[in-house]
Amino acid sequence: MMADLVHEPQHNNSMDGFQCYVMLKKDAKIICRVKCSKPSIAINRNWDISDFIKQEYLPSGLYSTRIHPVGEDKHQKEEWCKFMRFLKQYKKAAFARIENGKLYILPSFRDEEYGYAIVMYIMHEDTIPRSHNHIKLELKSENDGYGLANHKIDKQDPCGCKFYNKDPPDIKIDNEGSPDCTSGQTLGNIKASQSRDETCSRSGMSATLQNVPDPGKNYVSAHPSYLKTLGQTHSDWIFGAIAEFVDNSRDAKATMLDISIDMIYSSIAGKEIPMLAVVDDGNGMSHEEIMKMVSFGRKQPDTDDPNYIGRYGVGFKTGTMRLGKDALVLTQTTNSRSIAFLSQSLNEGKDIIEIPIVTYSRKGQYMELDTNIQTEALSKANLKAIMEFSPFNKYFIGEKAGLFQKKGSGTQIYIWNLDEWGSKYSLEWVNGMSGGSSFHQGDIFIRSRRPRSRLGQMTREVPLDYSLRSYLEVIFLDPRMKINVQGSLVKSRPLARFLHKTSIESGSVAGKPVELILGQSQLDLEQGNCGIFLYWHGRLIEAYKRVGSMIHNGEKSHGIIGVIDVTSVMDDGSGRVWVHNNKQGFVDCEPYALLEDWLSKKADDYLDNIIDKVHVIKSGPRHKPDHEWVQCNKCRKWRMLDADFDSKTLPQEWFCYMKPVNGKCEMPEQKLEQGVITISSQRSGYNCSENSSQKNNKAKKSPNKGGGNGCEARVGNDEDAVPNWPVKKRLRRLVKKVV
Repeated sequence: MMADLVHEPQHNNSMDGFQCYVMLKKDAKIICRVKCSKPSIAINRNWDISDFIKQEYLPSGLYSTRIHPVGEDKHQKEEWCKFMRFLKQYKKAAFARIENGKLYILPSFRDEEYGYAIVMYIMHEDTIPRSHNHIKLELKSENDGYGLANHKIDKQDPCGCKFYNKDPPDIKIDNEGSPDCTSGQTLGNIKASQSRDETCSRSGMSATLQNVPDPGKNYVSAHPSYLKTLGQTHSDWIFGAIAEFVDNSRDAKATMLDISIDMIYSSIAGKEIPMLAVVDDGNGMSHEEIMKMVSFGRKQPDTDDPNYIGRYGVGFKTGTMRLGKDALVLTQTTNSRSIAFLSQSLNEGKDIIEIPIVTYSRKGQYMELDTNIQTEALSKANLKAIMEFSPFNKYFIGEKAGLFQKKGSGTQIYIWNLDEWGSKYSLEWVNGMSGGSSFHQGDIFIRSRRPRSRLGQMTREVPLDYSLRSYLEVIFLDPRMKINVQGSLVKSRPLARFLHKTSIESGSVAGKPVELILGQSQLDLEQGNCGIFLYWHGRLIEAYKRVGSMIHNGEKSHGIIGVIDVTSVMDDGSGRVWVHNNKQGFVDCEPYALLEDWLSKKADDYLDNIIDKVHVIKSGPRHKPDHEWVQCNKCRKWRMLDADFDSKTLPQEWFCYMKPVNGKCEMPEQKLEQGVITISSQRSGYNCSENSSQKNNKAKKSPNKGGGNGCEARVGNDEDAVPNWPVKKRLRRLVKKVV
């Protein structure tokens, strides 16, 4: 009867192409190890058979491939034959659920020696036609000695089932024999008109849709030139490409990230060329995870995880192809190590994208080739392609793998043939001085030094637009990961902690709670900058966004900075987020328009009620933040210092036990309280010369002081707060002097 159901595709016995090895199991008992040339269905290395159904009741719209037994011992070979005989005798199909779909295993009706089996599969449930009812199975009580249970069908598929042999160009389906959902045709009416040998790319990864469905429909494939198109995602700002790697490292729970450009010798170019390196100590990626990373698109998550930045599955591809033509990834987990090569040079002149991947598994203290994933011959071919089209040889790869020894896991990305700016490179780099000096620190710059286009922009001095160090200082709302650029540590600057005359405003936008922190920044006052910094999932999306009167009121707004996290506002509640896939802007939508209106009102109120009363002038005295902050190099917690303390006197690597804190890493962080406006002593001109006992008493009454020496005026709904009239009088006298 099997011969009446479907015509098997003709295959060569050589099984050329990418080979995946899978362990076939039933009730946790091993049947046999098999090899399959379909990476898309071999992501799960263990296929656990859970059910059996009659072959005539298989669902329609399935694709097909073959598996071959490669038993590890005599027992597995015997179990494979028993398994095939059972399926053939009772006309059953074994059912297993895999990560991306479902599959059904059927015996070969041509091969009496059971040298292979047919696998019918579907990758996503939503591709099953809605007119077909799902099959429900019930378990009978009788089992055979093999541990396999018989089943009965509780509900039939009212339509005739149709099989598609989906390995192009393996087979074509004759449309004349396709079933009609209302005619009740059976599988015996379906004809397979043509079949050819299966072909796979060497890596098993290609942008071509490998499983082409009904030939009566049109589907698309990607040419290698698509790699160039991917880089245009970050065409307006190249640092957006580097930010993709920073996001991935944070999502991987990395504690250290190194970004640098160094010169290496390339035998292909016959000279030294620059190579960008991004190295972290995160969790690394397994073979399945790196396959997803290099794949072109994946299903987006149904929920918006506030602790996770990655979402679209395109960041690595768009980032690497924007920065250069070729990229190599070396990643390691506690149990595996993988090498992947995404290259325009390798794919030049080809019609299909090839991505060589080699994976190793841990055997004791050593990493050995994982033959459950690919054969030794295929691994050698992939390594040969990597070494032929890259500056890497086996010694260079081994040297880089040694960087994993400290933590045991992490990811390294190397990019070369960097993007060019005229006759030079788009990026230029400066190495810092050795010895941990705070002066002459290393940095990577955008060669053009141009500021990004913003509404109301009046100055060209915007360092974070062309200095990677300046951008990484403020990239995270709550920075914890250590980041090095060109060998020197980036001193993080969480803006909310480094503002003078701070005001915290709370409200609601589109029914979602929001909190805006407004204040003045001496650095931005000198540079003539102002605006709101908008963070999503704790990561900077927009910087210096001018709202309200900031757009046109000139110098009056200079130095005013706002900080807000808009994660909840930019989520529509159904898993969709209003953020561009390059994470450098927000979609023009109703929540964003409402947010702009709310920000404009709060910024204008701050200007009218706070700034205009004091008349800050750019050429006036320097104003320090309301509190000085320092970050511990071990626990990464932020410690509040006295207002009159000069943080520049602290060493580059500072720890909680050092002066002036003299504490421990276990101490909690201090935070600004909601509804508090603080005015420092330098800002108000008020002399706070009090004895230590008076200061201690005031510190108890004002929990926001955090040990600072500045005078704080508390405003809000606190009934115990008493207006500090002398400070206001001195403020008025200061205004007269300034005018």
